[in-house]
Amino acid sequence: MLDEIEGTVQGHRDGHGFVVRDDGGPDIYLPPNEMRAVLHNDRVKVRVVRTDRRGRPEGRVLEIVERPAQPIIGRLLHEGGVWLVAPEDKRYGQDILIPKGGLAGAQVGQVVVVELTEPPALFGQPVGRIREVLGEIDDPGMEIEIAVRKYGVPHVFSDACIAEARSLPETVQPQDKVGRVDLTDVPLVTIDGEDARDFDDAVYCEPARIGRAKGWRLLVAIADVSHYVRNGSAIDIDAYERATSVYFPRRVIPMLPEKLSNGLCSLNPEVERLCMVCDMLITAKGEIHAYQFYPAVMFSHARFTYNEVAAILANTRGSEAQRRKERVPDLLNLHDVYRALLSQRIQRGAVDFETTETQIVCDEAGRIERIVPRTRTEAHRLIEEAMLAANVCSADFIDQGKHPGLYRVHEGPTPEKLELLRNYLKALGVGLTLGERPEPGDFQRIAEATKDRPDAQQIHTMLLRSMQQAIYSPVNKGHFGLAYPAYTHFTSPIRRYPDLLVHRVIKALLAGERYQLPTLPIPGEAQAKLARRLEKGQAPRPGQVAAPRPKLSGEMLAWEAAGLHCSAAERRADEASRDVEAWLKCAYMREHLGEEYAGVVTAVTGFGIFVTLDQMYVEGLVHITELGQEYFRFDEVRQELRGERTGVRYAIGSRVRVQVSRVDLDGRRIDFRLVQEGESGSGRAGRSSASVGRERAESGASGAEPAAADTEGRPRGTGRGRRGDSGAAGREKPKSKGAAAPAPQPGAAPKQRGRKSRR
Repeated sequence: MLDEIEGTVQGHRDGHGFVVRDDGGPDIYLPPNEMRAVLHNDRVKVRVVRTDRRGRPEGRVLEIVERPAQPIIGRLLHEGGVWLVAPEDKRYGQDILIPKGGLAGAQVGQVVVVELTEPPALFGQPVGRIREVLGEIDDPGMEIEIAVRKYGVPHVFSDACIAEARSLPETVQPQDKVGRVDLTDVPLVTIDGEDARDFDDAVYCEPARIGRAKGWRLLVAIADVSHYVRNGSAIDIDAYERATSVYFPRRVIPMLPEKLSNGLCSLNPEVERLCMVCDMLITAKGEIHAYQFYPAVMFSHARFTYNEVAAILANTRGSEAQRRKERVPDLLNLHDVYRALLSQRIQRGAVDFETTETQIVCDEAGRIERIVPRTRTEAHRLIEEAMLAANVCSADFIDQGKHPGLYRVHEGPTPEKLELLRNYLKALGVGLTLGERPEPGDFQRIAEATKDRPDAQQIHTMLLRSMQQAIYSPVNKGHFGLAYPAYTHFTSPIRRYPDLLVHRVIKALLAGERYQLPTLPIPGEAQAKLARRLEKGQAPRPGQVAAPRPKLSGEMLAWEAAGLHCSAAERRADEASRDVEAWLKCAYMREHLGEEYAGVVTAVTGFGIFVTLDQMYVEGLVHITELGQEYFRFDEVRQELRGERTGVRYAIGSRVRVQVSRVDLDGRRIDFRLVQEGESGSGRAGRSSASVGRERAESGASGAEPAAADTEGRPRGTGRGRRGDSGAAGREKPKSKGAAAPAPQPGAAPKQRGRKSRR
């Protein structure tokens, strides 16, 4: 009897699909006829029946094991007297029939949410009814309404949660201060972005003697969310389900009700607030000599922005410094301790690559006005290092207390990615190499040694892509990117549930008690998906023996479930944010069809090159058929396409000039046409290259946190220059050779590269 294999269906916009196997084996191709009776995201049991002409295992669906009860979002159509909903996510491959009684008052062209009433069959389309009418496609904020439902982001607080939040006081009560250290006379300040609304961390630094040597006392005060969000309460259940705040341009879906996130738990200036404090002694070498945690009550003496602090540090006699002169000495002390901590980071060998982050600036209607680069100043780095230090202390405190908790775990590169990176560095003639068990400092040394090369950006991108994603886990395996033996998230309990759990564990240890996780509902689908993905990533190579999985107690299993859920919610938030940014960028670029721009190649695949425009910070595809009238071969080792006749090469970092040729708003894709030197592109403004989707992180884009990417305890803003086509889910892997040049038919998708692997 042939093996029956279980997995999850990943649909493709062209009608076929793949089964992502639970056992980590190669994906199984499903031809269009097999996809008729299944839907994207179905859990199925399949049998491999043949190998297709491309060498892929082809399967036959035997059984639908589970059909997730998730709504489908799409636009209502009326064709030939029949009502249909065309799914917004093209991986669903089939329109949904809507009987007249299931229209719920929706009008043609409106965006609706559909609930299936009859599943698809081999000879019949799925049938559903409209559950919610979202509005017109061009309504302001519609892209966000679509994304939160498309990715299952919880966005409505329960009635019990709202009622409990209303019952909370408006200010700190006298009884809340009992047993707390009074820090109201310590000039703690907050430093955040101009548009920040919630302030969960405050800092203060002063010189201190450590023995006979000079050092600093650094206080990091974090909003005491755990005082108000009681274990297992209605607010706690909703916060756990969300697990993280989700940031979109011009809108935030918070983890906590606004009364907490912008009120009681926000360290607003000149009001008393409850906090948890990490009080540290830092040596002149940037080492943490000692630390202690304690609950306190504080009074923020000022609300600074990054730009203000950067201006003061740059000129202590300038207008900004004069306006805040009473706080200038404290800021200079913070800058001094930052420089010491930074020197320790360098000595530790932490990975610290500079990357360009972007910010989407929208108009009142929610449409993009411009995309601008974010400048990281000394003020940003100062806060990052202070937050990193507090996070390290919290991890050490939990570890020393022998108490379970959630660590932020980031493991080193997998053997496969390491081998690919080694071959790549060798092919480019980089003198340094990586051993079997490389240290973070090895990556940093390669980055430093190559920073002045013309292909430095290409090399640094590949270094980043070789790293794994960071996750939350009760099993401490250290943080590779930051070069810490133990690391947690302590500094953002307003917007991250793992931080709230860390606060509760620290409080329990201070009280000599043991914290027990509450019984919380676990939305199991996202967690189960991530668990299978992690197992797949850890699958042994042929000939290898799988490392034994540590046996966990019942208590540790509960913590592992919490870690998986929080990690999956983080991925979900990232995917929703990327989808919205991609939609906005596509809408933005529709106004620039036919225009030419200079850009740089940011990714290379067997089907073409992805180019990011210099001034627009938008990425699109130049399909291989648009590169020239010759055969291009894809070199996976060098990550480049090379023309066999002319020898012309396109690699990461190559400078090109392109024309915007096509924008597919539904598919979240932008296509470019390469403009050859001396050519005017105006005569071909309407020409379209083939539609291609590519998901971010396909090449192993890192979930690492170099440059303190998401470890500093604060959001890094929306619009971070991510790939603009995360809505498409291509499963086909390109051949190692390129494609000969017959142009694809309109609407056909060239072959795509595997499936998505955040961060």
